[in-house]
Amino acid sequence: MWRSLLKLYAFFLVIVLAAIAMALLVTRKFMYIGKMPAQGGGAQGESMGQGTWQLMSENAGIASMHAVVTRFGTVVMLDRTNIGASQINLTGARCRHQPTELTLKHDCTAHSIVFTPGLDNPVRPLYIQTDTWCSSGQLNGDGTIVQTGGDFEGITKIRRFWPCAPDGNCDWVESTKESLKMGRWYASNQLLPDGYTQIVVGGRNVFTYEYIPNPSASPATFLPFLQKTSDAQADNLYPFLHLLPDGSLFIFANRDSIILNYTSNTILKTLPTIPGEPRNYPSAGSSVMLPLRAADGYAHVEILVCGGAQYGAFLNPNQFLPASQTCGRIDVLATNPQWEMETMPMRRTMGDMLLLPSEEVLIINGAQNGCQGWGFANNPALSPVVYNPSKANGERFTTMAATTIPRLYHSTANLLPDGRVIVAGSNTHQYYTFTGEFPTELRVEAFLPTYLDSVYNNMRPRIMQAPEKVTYSESFEVRVAMAVAPAAKEIRMSLMSAPFSTHSFSQGQRLLSLQVLPPSAAEDNVYIISATAPSSASLAPPSYYMLFAVNNGIPSATCKWVQLVQNT
Repeated sequence: MWRSLLKLYAFFLVIVLAAIAMALLVTRKFMYIGKMPAQGGGAQGESMGQGTWQLMSENAGIASMHAVVTRFGTVVMLDRTNIGASQINLTGARCRHQPTELTLKHDCTAHSIVFTPGLDNPVRPLYIQTDTWCSSGQLNGDGTIVQTGGDFEGITKIRRFWPCAPDGNCDWVESTKESLKMGRWYASNQLLPDGYTQIVVGGRNVFTYEYIPNPSASPATFLPFLQKTSDAQADNLYPFLHLLPDGSLFIFANRDSIILNYTSNTILKTLPTIPGEPRNYPSAGSSVMLPLRAADGYAHVEILVCGGAQYGAFLNPNQFLPASQTCGRIDVLATNPQWEMETMPMRRTMGDMLLLPSEEVLIINGAQNGCQGWGFANNPALSPVVYNPSKANGERFTTMAATTIPRLYHSTANLLPDGRVIVAGSNTHQYYTFTGEFPTELRVEAFLPTYLDSVYNNMRPRIMQAPEKVTYSESFEVRVAMAVAPAAKEIRMSLMSAPFSTHSFSQGQRLLSLQVLPPSAAEDNVYIISATAPSSASLAPPSYYMLFAVNNGIPSATCKWVQLVQNT
């Protein structure tokens, strides 16, 4: 009898202990979930090859429509001015008085900010006078942000921002002595080889290009290609511009593309029509010029265009038609160039395409249905995709960890000096709206590509010393620290521009993989890499560039800003 009671007692004791253990496990699980950082997605720590996400700010004050990274590591963001009050006040008793403003003629809130990653209070409000809605821009050779056009009272305006250190007080300056020859809304800019002049192409119902500054006061130049590529949806807006190594300009609009000698207004080559859907605004595909490599004399020039929307998506916005799932890749200088088509892991419109220092392409943000416009898209594309151009067709895409923050219409993405990608914006409404399925998004995230995983720390270079300025064709030395001696064939130097990100196209984006000699040991774990600057300003216009050392695909912990200047 006692044995039976002891067995019964032991049985119940085992059940009780198991229940307690299970309760502790569940409690610990929920305690862990409660302590997870408020971030877009991905696990903290290792990414399992899919990257991770970090929340950088809960409230930047504005929804980023345009963004550019400066040589001080700060990020300048802009939104529309005719949106009414933002969520951040101007400082110093400043207010904006604009009699022609449609929404708020007396406005004491900011519509542009400087965001400084790493600061406890990373946001500083900036003052901007006229409407920057769907405007364009790019960095000049001296590091100045030049910003052009917009809508309403801002449609012909030219604005400049001279960057300063994070503790500075630099702000926007709007020119009163110069203006665009034509009103430009949804145009694109490209810095030209002199490092000073920008060509501004297109815009809504504008089939011309012009230059800023324009010392000769010449009129805008008519380009029939822009008129030809316009359709009922105006799918030729925000044309994709890429300055080619021979100094000519690649222009893509709707589904067609040309190579233009802009100095003579001569079309040098008409390229085949890309299969599939329209690719420019409002259909909103994206484009990059793939990395230019010294190993082939910078002679192999390929353009990649991905995503877009079905024709009719903009005309029938309530249908939310499935977006494009294709990319086209073309060698533009080939004798008989043809589009090589590829299929992305998911459909995407409004995606941003960024060159990474690893020489890969990140495709991020956007939606799987619909197109650009207020409320014209749904089914967010939450998972970024990395495209490796060196692999074979069918093996180039890798799906990354998903965010939980939809980034739809009016979002931005920019590469930071530490290799992260800062992601901001998304406002699918005419005004700031914080209710509904896709509220106005003020949070700022960072996506960390796989190369930032700690498992690669021993491989990760650290730039100890590099010149502040280099001239064309100059050989220069970079001192790099690495825990493990690098293999000569795996060392690269990536020279990268800081583009102007807006509406799914980063204006002025380019990457050059420089000529390098095998590294030589200088001291313990420090190596000297001899690199050669590009030979011409057509390869890389004079400007500030991010220089990354890359060891077997793993970029340095941070870049070194280098100014590329003309020979004196």
